[in-house]
Amino acid sequence: MGEVWKARDTRLDRIVAIKQLKSVHTARFEQEARTIAALNHPHICQIYDVGPDYLVLEYVEGKPPVGPLSPSEVTSLGLQIASALETAHGKGILHRDVKPGNILMTGNAAKLLDFGLAKLTADGDATHTIGVSGTPLYMSPEQAEGKALDARSDIFSLGAVLYELLSGHRAFDSLAAVLRDEPKPLASPLADIVRRCLAKRPADRFQTMANLKVALERASVTPAEERPSIAVLPFANLSSDKEQEYFSDGLAEEIINALAQVPCLKVTARTSAFSFKGKDAKVAQIAHELGVEHILEGSVRKSGNRIRVTAQLIKACDGFHLWSERYDRELSDIFAVQDEVSGAITTALKTRLSGASEARKEYTPNVAAYEAYLKGKHYLFKRAGENMKRSREGYEEAIKLDPQWALPYAGLATWYHIAASSEMDPREAVARGRENAGKALELEPSIPLANAWLGIFDIVYDYNWDEGRRRFELAMARRPIDPNMRHLYGYFYLRHVGRAQEAVEQHRMALEEDPLNLILRAGLAITLREAGRNEEAAAEARKVLEFDPDFFPVFSLQAFDFTREPLEEALALAGKGRAISPWSAPNIGVLAGLLVRAGDHLRALEMLKKLEGGELSEACSAFTIYHLLCGDMDEAVDWAEKAIRRKEQMVTMVLLPKPWGAMLRRSARWPQLARMMNLPETVR
Repeated sequence: MGEVWKARDTRLDRIVAIKQLKSVHTARFEQEARTIAALNHPHICQIYDVGPDYLVLEYVEGKPPVGPLSPSEVTSLGLQIASALETAHGKGILHRDVKPGNILMTGNAAKLLDFGLAKLTADGDATHTIGVSGTPLYMSPEQAEGKALDARSDIFSLGAVLYELLSGHRAFDSLAAVLRDEPKPLASPLADIVRRCLAKRPADRFQTMANLKVALERASVTPAEERPSIAVLPFANLSSDKEQEYFSDGLAEEIINALAQVPCLKVTARTSAFSFKGKDAKVAQIAHELGVEHILEGSVRKSGNRIRVTAQLIKACDGFHLWSERYDRELSDIFAVQDEVSGAITTALKTRLSGASEARKEYTPNVAAYEAYLKGKHYLFKRAGENMKRSREGYEEAIKLDPQWALPYAGLATWYHIAASSEMDPREAVARGRENAGKALELEPSIPLANAWLGIFDIVYDYNWDEGRRRFELAMARRPIDPNMRHLYGYFYLRHVGRAQEAVEQHRMALEEDPLNLILRAGLAITLREAGRNEEAAAEARKVLEFDPDFFPVFSLQAFDFTREPLEEALALAGKGRAISPWSAPNIGVLAGLLVRAGDHLRALEMLKKLEGGELSEACSAFTIYHLLCGDMDEAVDWAEKAIRRKEQMVTMVLLPKPWGAMLRRSARWPQLARMMNLPETVR
């Protein structure tokens, strides 16, 4: 393709790479180069400019990966490159020359280079080539034969790269072997994934990069029976002031976060571990329900500026204490205590750290800001009335005390999203949410939660699906992926863009780490419905109510199944959902519509008066649901248009998915609604 030179862009004062091409390119090449330049992904080398016989590229300091590497390292690299290719394929661009030489490693991060052989597809699905171009030993069979190509060709090439990095040698030694032979079997936990990538027939491979990513994420790089597992229970607050509970909870949560960074250690997420708080459950029972071998429990006593932390690590099968320790410290040493506790547990479990990447260095806030931040998180989980006020005060106090710490800003972005549907004017809430998420990213550019909330604001309020996708790709790029991040990705993005099955998989993976998190399980029920798996969705919703009979989000989900007989069952579910979530306007619409179906028009009108007062921010969405249930499609579409113009949260969260979205699509006016929501063509 030509020579590459290192240079300085004097206009923008930056180092760049200039690729000198062997010949003057065509107008078609320039069009393709500019399309590739529009790709914005953390693992794609950026094209800055294109000239008659050169390209100006992002300068990347690094080396190509060389095998053999550990399965965990290959999994991480494979996920990064698959994510980059997924973005390119979404724009109709194939790479066509995926090989180790076109990947540069900068620390633990990979950059995919040289889309110079890529061809812009005419229809976003397949492209035809004249002749054969690429690197022979990494070509797919169809590429070697000069046939039509699609995304599955890049999947084959990536499989060849993964094979080489795992084994230390190439999968194929000749072009004839690419067409005819199977590579030698791999002795690796990733062997099945690589074998499927390298299937000769495209139909036998993973069909999309998204499918391959899911498989890599689910792959266990350590046999289950050798992988230590632990749940950290909420630490008991032994302080005389019961309001100090936020501190003991926060300490346990920080230890969970520290242990989650340890490779090959399975750590139960916060929500599931904390579900046993205040319950008289034995260690063996807790371990059984969470699927772990070890339990860490402890206590915190805080008095003035001193704390005493006790912690003990228990082997669940026999109740033996593997390790215990007491820490008497000044409060200023709290971060050292957290590090000591997590380090001691790691040693006690004899976690194998070979091949582990260097842990990220986290910002250390001052202690007063840390306390205030813990208050903000603690009260946000309670989500009701005075607790929302105290949560906001906690986050704002943390920012005041340490304005250079990113996490409180990200926490406030979460707070404003919740407040947009209950506490304040949605437009003001979203503006402030964006402001805080942006500030968090200024301080810590890769913080996943801030990127996720910016993506959610883009999707929910601006219907900007491309920018939402880009933000979620950034949020999902950092490992390990938090279970709640998988939920946000599946719930707010994947299920709306025709990728409901991927949303289901993201929720299932999240529940593997956080099995008692009811928000995740409700999300699984919702995405199962969107994938057309209604019976499974109903079963998951019932599981949620078995855990918590008052968990309001699933009542409307079950009441949506208004074809059930008798109708009284749906009415009972909708009524209870309304009673325990009076701030939810869509629940009013569901209940009022079902009352009309049951012939109780007077009570339905009484319910609707609560919407007409203008106190509930999602009233237009609620009226849309009401008229859909009453069978008045024109009125429903009129209200849906109003909801879209007002940018109500519930448009994307409730009206767009099934069952309401499926009903609205029956209207002749649906194309107009789809354009107003800027929906991708594939799901209009």
